Amino acid sequence: MSTDDVLADVGPRLRRIRNEREVTLAALSEATGISVSTLSRLESGLRKPSLELLLPIAQAHQVPLDELVGAPPVGDPRVRARPIVRQGRTMYPLTRQPGGLQAYKVVEPQRTMEPDPRTHEGYEWLYVLSGRLRLVLGQHDVVLSAGEAAEFDTRVPHWFGSTGEGPVEYLSLFGPQGERMHVRARPART
Repeated sequence: MSTDDVLADVGPRLRRIRNEREVTLAALSEATGISVSTLSRLESGLRKPSLELLLPIAQAHQVPLDELVGAPPVGDPRVRARPIVRQGRTMYPLTRQPGGLQAYKVVEPQRTMEPDPRTHEGYEWLYVLSGRLRLVLGQHDVVLSAGEAAEFDTRVPHWFGSTGEGPVEYLSLFGPQGERMHVRARPART
């Protein structure tokens, strides 16, 4: 792929990332100090991207610069997950192999939603990194804070999301029925 091809793909990628995060051009302009017209021209391909423009955009979206330019993988063992946005929730896959145990870092925006508990086969483990996560599990309605974890059989009606008090970030490990998270603790000193 030529440099011109890579640069031509940057504009649509910028627009996709901004739209996935539900950010307006005006809000991105405020966060980056780049004018709305310049941002619009970048997204439409009428202006060539430069480091001076891409760096503040990457910082505002909290993504690595290579995600904005579509840099190809270079055999690096780190997981460079493409975020999945569903109903305003952004999920970053932390595992690459299909099937088996799947891990995600999830960012849930501040919002108030009516719980809609669902069931399905599997087992889930949640760990809150920051914020507060509301978990409705069967008859229980609890709030987990940073550092707290929960695990449950997903055949029990469940729902989880923002408490409405602010955004929440958490880790989610999900596996087929029977695969449970095993936490190994060191034996107590004697």
